Amino acid sequence: MPFLAPELAPPAPDLLPSGSGIGVRVTQVHRTFPGGVAALDGVDLEFTPGSFVALVGPSGCGKSTLLRIIAGLDSATRGQVELSHAPDQPHGSRAPIAYVFQDAHLLPWRSVLDNAALPLELSGVSRPERHAAAREILGQIGLGDFTHRHPAELSGGMRMRVSLARALVTRPRLLLLDEPFGALDELTRGRLDEQLRALWHELGMTVLFVTHSLSEAAWLAERVIVFSPRPARVVLDRVLSLPRRRAAALRLESAFAREVQALSEALERGGA
Repeated sequence: MPFLAPELAPPAPDLLPSGSGIGVRVTQVHRTFPGGVAALDGVDLEFTPGSFVALVGPSGCGKSTLLRIIAGLDSATRGQVELSHAPDQPHGSRAPIAYVFQDAHLLPWRSVLDNAALPLELSGVSRPERHAAAREILGQIGLGDFTHRHPAELSGGMRMRVSLARALVTRPRLLLLDEPFGALDELTRGRLDEQLRALWHELGMTVLFVTHSLSEAAWLAERVIVFSPRPARVVLDRVLSLPRRRAAALRLESAFAREVQALSEALERGGA
C-alpha cells in the first residue's frame, strides 16, 4: 500500500464526497523541544483505516504533541509519520485531515452556518454547495435550527458542536481530536460523545481522540493507547472487549467497569 506524507490543508473539491478512513503509521517518533525537554521517546504505532482510537495518559505526557505531529502541525525530531493512500483517492493528492482543538475557535462575526462552511469556502467550493454541506452536518449534530446564530449566542457545548461540524464538513479521511469536550459538563460531554460515535459509524473516517477521561476513552473507542509520563512511551495498547454499537447504559455494566479498571491499572504501572 503506498503511503503519503501528512498534510493539513483544505481538501480539493473533488475529494469532498469521500468517507472511508485512511491508515496512520508512526515509526520511532521522537520529539525533543528547545531546552532539551523530551515529549516523545521512540513511539511506534499503527492505526488501521476506519478505526476509532483513544490516546490517554498523564497531563503533559506528549499525547497532544503526537497528535500535532500526525496532523503536520509539528515535526518529529526523529522518526516518521505516514498516511496510507485511500483506494479511491487520486494518486498524488492529499488526504483530507480535520483537527478539532480543545477550544472551539469560532469566528465571532460569522454565523454558525458560515463557521461550519469555512473549510469548503477556503478550498473554493461555491456558496450554495458549501452551505448545503454545512446545513447537512449541522442537522446531524442537532444544530439545524441554529444556522443563523452567532457564537456569542451559543452555549459552550453548542460552540464545540459547531467546531466539530466545521471539521466534518469536508468528510475527512482522518479526524484528530485534542480533548475537545474536556471543559464541558458531564451531561453535555456524554451527549457529544454519543453524537461523535454515531457520526463515526456513518462516515467511516479514522478517528484519533486525546482525552484525560478513562471512562470517555472506554466508551468512545474501539482501542485505547495508554502512555507513560513524559517522555511518552506506550504502556498499554488495548482493544476493548465492548460491543461496537453502544448505548449510554453501557457505562453501568460490569464489562465497561473492567475495561476502565484495566486502563487505570496501566496508568499506575506507567508511573502516572
